[in-house]
Amino acid sequence: MTHDPDQHSSLKGMYSDYFLDYASYVILERAVPHLNDGLKPVQRRILHSMDELDDGRYNKVANVVGNTMKYHPHGDQSIGDAMVGLGQKELLIDTQGNWGNTLTGDGAAAPRYIEARLTKFALDVVFNPKTTEWLPSYDGRNKEPVTLPIKFPLLLAQGVEGIAVGLACKVLPHNFNELIEASIAVLREQPFTLVPDFPTGGIMDASQYNDGLRGGKVRVRARIATDKKGLLRITEIPFGTTTGNLMDSVVAAADKGKIKIAKIEDNTAAHADILVHLPAGADAENTRDALYAFTDCELSISPNACVIADGKPVFMPVSEILRRVTLQTKDLLRQELEIKLGELADKWHFSSLEKIFIENRIYRDIEEEETWEGVITAIDKGLTPFKPLLKREVTQDDIVRLTEIRIKRISKFDSFKADEEIKALEKSIEETEKNLRNLTRYTIRWYEELMRKYGKDRERRTEISSFDRVDRTQVVAATETLYLDAKNGFAGYGLKKDGEPLEKCSTLDDLITFTGDGKMRVLKVAEKVFVGQKPLRVAILRKDEDLVYSMIYRDGRDGPILAKRFRMGGITRDKEYDLTKGTPGTRILYFAVHKTEEESAQQMLLVHLKPVLRMRNLIRPLPFFEFGIKSRSSAGNLVTKHAIEKIVRAPKDYDPTLGA
Repeated sequence: MTHDPDQHSSLKGMYSDYFLDYASYVILERAVPHLNDGLKPVQRRILHSMDELDDGRYNKVANVVGNTMKYHPHGDQSIGDAMVGLGQKELLIDTQGNWGNTLTGDGAAAPRYIEARLTKFALDVVFNPKTTEWLPSYDGRNKEPVTLPIKFPLLLAQGVEGIAVGLACKVLPHNFNELIEASIAVLREQPFTLVPDFPTGGIMDASQYNDGLRGGKVRVRARIATDKKGLLRITEIPFGTTTGNLMDSVVAAADKGKIKIAKIEDNTAAHADILVHLPAGADAENTRDALYAFTDCELSISPNACVIADGKPVFMPVSEILRRVTLQTKDLLRQELEIKLGELADKWHFSSLEKIFIENRIYRDIEEEETWEGVITAIDKGLTPFKPLLKREVTQDDIVRLTEIRIKRISKFDSFKADEEIKALEKSIEETEKNLRNLTRYTIRWYEELMRKYGKDRERRTEISSFDRVDRTQVVAATETLYLDAKNGFAGYGLKKDGEPLEKCSTLDDLITFTGDGKMRVLKVAEKVFVGQKPLRVAILRKDEDLVYSMIYRDGRDGPILAKRFRMGGITRDKEYDLTKGTPGTRILYFAVHKTEEESAQQMLLVHLKPVLRMRNLIRPLPFFEFGIKSRSSAGNLVTKHAIEKIVRAPKDYDPTLGA
């Protein structure tokens, strides 16, 4: 390609134009399907080539690839890969040989070993040269279709994925019969809803599908059953993964301590069959939830419906794609009926001419003619009395066709049989005209017949459901132990040598720490994390626990003594919270944790004051039920302004009315 050097005012402008040319080419010619037929150019050329070679028998894929290269100038590898992708969808191509396995991810055999032919469905709905718009191939030697006249929402049935320059396309596959039912609903002007249906089955939550547009998502889960005690069986996997990848994700989660399994094995052949063996004592229900939380047993898929329409990429909802394709199908059927009507009319016209020509022995009028012009004139003159019986004018081409009738046909002409043929043509013409007048009804019947012929064994494979995302912190296996090295102020599951064991934990847990100066923090559990010198409490934060905390503290170095009960409330990880007024020198004198409000209210403490001149009562009872439960940021209630020597728990038989 040559470029005019004066065309661009700058180098930046030149590269900008080149980039836009390339981006447009990739979008229009390689990555994004066309709205009319739902095909990328390479797919369209493969199908056109297969139709060109079709004789009802299987063809070697290598032969189809070679023939397709007349139309697709991008190499045999891209054609072969695209053809295998079409064949694995089991809709347009009837395959023979090893075409790979979409469940396991195994590839197909080499093109010279596998064979293919068009399915009956493809021959019925994809091709019609009479309604196809053609353009020259890249080298001008052949012609190829602009788009194929497909009378079915193929794009939504097969799904498609493509990445262009600055643009991506992802249309998810839908159920064959549901698409036909939705098309009929469009024609009847009734509401309809479309959600994906995946060939791999599984369980789907499509509540946020967003009609296939950007921003939507579909969550898909594997189907996992408890086969027997200690054994989980995965029989369907999420769309977009393979059994190999799924097993790798399970093993990785087990290695990280997120789930506990004894072993995993894959028996997948025609259907997915993965066995997950559990160790002794493992809970099957909890392990199944953990598989959804930490492995590819649950995936989130983001659709992005984009098509080429009117020569440019358009982001279009799935419902609108179906509506446009349905109306296009109706228009294609109209064109086919009009073509058929014209062909029937031509056939009726010539059959009537032939009958008139033979029955009235007009062929004898040309016996004495010596010139071709004389023959034509003689026949035309002989037909003149009968022209009012015809539905259109008699042309010279019609007369030429009459001269080509053989003597054998004239001698064996059966007038009764000719009348029957003309009546049959008239009946067909009448029926075709009726279908054209009632085109919507005819299109609905066409769709219904399509479902009857090809909808068997195409039931929905993916179960539509609604499910919440599994809380990973609730199902992760507690395979670690939390240790505390109080002397040095560290905690973590990697301190087995220097620390004191506190409780079992997982690598996803958070821990909560309280220090003697009234500070509180929530940290991510790690092998080793600093929690402060001699912490008051270090524990795993359980979000389902509603603990009540009790605390007595001295405000500053010489300030009053305050007490409070509080609940934790909302917290942010790694943020330090002050549970006191924050005065320098503040010290926690008493700290306790209780599971219930009643338990915390039953606390009875004895506060021992430091001796002071003229102070007689140095021991004072402190019943915590007097303090209401407040927020963690509250300052608390005044206990005393005097210095405290110690705080102890009151004996169980302590009676505050009798004093200490």
